[in-house]
Amino acid sequence: MNLFRTMGGAVALTFALGSTAATVRQDPPITLDTHVDIPFAFMHDPRFDAASSPVLKVDLDKMARGGLDAAFFIVYVEQGPLTPKGYAHAVAEAQRKYDAIALMLKTYPDRIRLATTPEDVRANRAAGKLSAMIGVENGYSLGHDLKNLDKAYARGARYVGLAHMGHNDLCTSSTPEADLGDPPLSDAGISEFGRSVVKRANQLGIMVDVSHSSDACVRDVLALSSAPVIASHSSSRALTNHPRNLPDDLLRAIAGKGGVIQAVAYKGFLKLDPGRDLAEKALQAQVAKAAGDKIYDSEKHDYLPAYIEGMKRIDAAFPLPTVDDFAKHIRHMVDVAGVDHVGIASDFDGGGYIAGWQDATETRNVTEALRRQGFSDDDIAKLWGGNLLRVWGEVTQYAQSQHTAG
Repeated sequence: MNLFRTMGGAVALTFALGSTAATVRQDPPITLDTHVDIPFAFMHDPRFDAASSPVLKVDLDKMARGGLDAAFFIVYVEQGPLTPKGYAHAVAEAQRKYDAIALMLKTYPDRIRLATTPEDVRANRAAGKLSAMIGVENGYSLGHDLKNLDKAYARGARYVGLAHMGHNDLCTSSTPEADLGDPPLSDAGISEFGRSVVKRANQLGIMVDVSHSSDACVRDVLALSSAPVIASHSSSRALTNHPRNLPDDLLRAIAGKGGVIQAVAYKGFLKLDPGRDLAEKALQAQVAKAAGDKIYDSEKHDYLPAYIEGMKRIDAAFPLPTVDDFAKHIRHMVDVAGVDHVGIASDFDGGGYIAGWQDATETRNVTEALRRQGFSDDDIAKLWGGNLLRVWGEVTQYAQSQHTAG
């Protein structure tokens, strides 16, 4: 019997722990966020201490206060040139983030533990501990060397996002970057190296993440992957026509493969607001100039007081989408793909926040918004973590079956 496929949400999770059906209705669901970014100075600058931070939207105190049990902390590197120098820089930048996550776990072992399997997440919650998982955003950080995917797995990475903003050596991006010399969107999808990454990820038990990938690349991955795939942080293009969101046909296709799409609480993917976009670009240019820089750098400038105060003014002038807007995306995605194939991501500390879920302390507000959309307790348990854990388990089972067969 495949526990993850035959039993839904909280029922499956509680059964796996040996509890009774009566307990299912009493225990809160595991709340799991699939996308939390970290700065390069994470755990090194006092502002970015994982225990309690004055500027980060996710830290251990905020997770505990808001009832967020588990988060994928993201190893992200910006897209750069497809050259030996560019690849070497990307690999080094990724290592800085792996090391920072390891330092968090070493510094606060009584509060948060690494989870490399779905069972670890459940065991950590049962022991009263938070769970940290690792996701890779932008396969560029593999440095065009498949061995680096094995190294990522050894460091704890359990999903790999193929692309980010700008085409890379794995596949085309949903958002080409003219500054990188990218051609406009075309029918080009996954590359030969990208194919090798998908195949090796299936063998290792790493979830393949198609968020940020072009529609053509998503279709290629779905045809190629032998295991279910995920979209770690993408919402509905039918409701908000942004290329980073997924159209209904791809929502259905990912679900048809057994995968899960994690709706993301990123303001620009929930509500198109050209006035706000212009105001943010003006603020970024102003803050960069005041700091003596020619161009805006989110890593350097987002945490400066001038930027933080400026964003507060923009939020007041251009109202953010709300948790109810977010729940409407989730409702639409469930109506299209099914309640077993949708989950939740914040993109906190990577630009994600909305009215009612501005940091991890407000996590329970998302649950209440889902209730207002008519979702049952069992549905909410699936959306908050049950579906992702099921898919993760199936990807792991596929890899194990290949090892056995091999």
